[in-house]
Amino acid sequence: MATQTGHKIGWLTACSLVIANMVGTGVFTSLGFQLAAVQNTWSILLLWLLGGVLALIGAFTFAELGTHYPDEKGGDYIFISRALHPLLGYVSAWVSLVGGFAAPVAIAGKAMESYLNPFGLTNTRILTVGIILVIALLHSVNLRQSRVFQNATTILKIGFIALVLVAGFYLAPASVSNAFRFDDSYRQEVFTSSFAVSLLYVTYAYTGWNAAAYIVAEIRDPRRNLPRALLLGTLIVTVMYIALQVIFLKLASVAQLSGQAEVAVIAFANRFGPTAGRWVSAGIAFQLIATMSSYVWIGARVTSRMAQDYPLWRYFGRETERQLPVRAIWLQTGLTLVLLFSGALEQVLLCTSFVLQLMATLSVASLLRTPRQPTDFPGPLRPWLQWLYIIFSLFVLVFIVTDRPLESLIGLGIVLIGGLTYWLNPRHVRV
Repeated sequence: MATQTGHKIGWLTACSLVIANMVGTGVFTSLGFQLAAVQNTWSILLLWLLGGVLALIGAFTFAELGTHYPDEKGGDYIFISRALHPLLGYVSAWVSLVGGFAAPVAIAGKAMESYLNPFGLTNTRILTVGIILVIALLHSVNLRQSRVFQNATTILKIGFIALVLVAGFYLAPASVSNAFRFDDSYRQEVFTSSFAVSLLYVTYAYTGWNAAAYIVAEIRDPRRNLPRALLLGTLIVTVMYIALQVIFLKLASVAQLSGQAEVAVIAFANRFGPTAGRWVSAGIAFQLIATMSSYVWIGARVTSRMAQDYPLWRYFGRETERQLPVRAIWLQTGLTLVLLFSGALEQVLLCTSFVLQLMATLSVASLLRTPRQPTDFPGPLRPWLQWLYIIFSLFVLVFIVTDRPLESLIGLGIVLIGGLTYWLNPRHVRV
């Protein structure tokens, strides 16, 4: 269903969705685990650069796919259903509802509570639930309200990161025993399994580069503005990510950071004192609001678009007069709250990680079966970039199965259940 012209957003809001979706907690935590095995600064920076390149390949791919379907919402669901098979698209929407959108919002909520712990707050769960409900309510009003809220919270996110970068680069002298190590050891590190595993964690931190493609029908002039939002957002995040790693390495030693999750807090507490560490922790917590908002905005569109095609889900496919998927928003919010209070939240993500990665691979592969039209964004080096992404993604899938065989099998079981509900529909509406 096309969105009316008066209910659309510009490329800046679409770009803010990409940035907010990508920047969560991964960039503030991954370095500690990387340093446990890879310690040359050149190796670390190469990891984050390669992650950015892979995300950029994905952004080019989705810019072309999104402009091929400029009047559609749903992203992966549409791309996979049209190019590969409706069953695969249906399963991707099924898995995304819980593992792709509801669970990440709940994870962000729990992370927010953890980052606020240094302030001794006793009712952080009430705060988290309140924020999630307010976000859902704001996205249920109109698209303008969503745009204003998303832009404002993303500006706060970028402002916080800018303060961190300014403080790290210009206000703090480098630690005498910092983690900088520029020597030839990177030549041995980049060809090890440890480097490959570290790259996997980096790619997780880059997820979200496809955010704007899910709502292409809500973007004005998508053939011009969607590629701009996806590519510019991905480039901005890549630069921020690399710069942040330089700051963390500058302000603390390998011994202080290695194996630690809260590397940003540790680094700033080391150079500026415990108070600075607490305020950095609070900044990380509140910048997550933009991330949660972007997941609520995007996820509901996928569920709603799928529900419009299948009678079993039809209730959640209905939109308001302002073309907002309010029922899908509150379905996702309800699932988020259930997961937030459930002890099985981490298990849900582990069990769906394999399937989500598989669906992302199918989305990129769908371009190979989508004939290019004159009005499509002309992504460079097609299909070689897509094959490069697919090969790397297959490597990721093998690693996930090897590292988490039980969870991967459970994830496939979830896919099987989704497939059964596909066949339980009284009729199938082929998208």
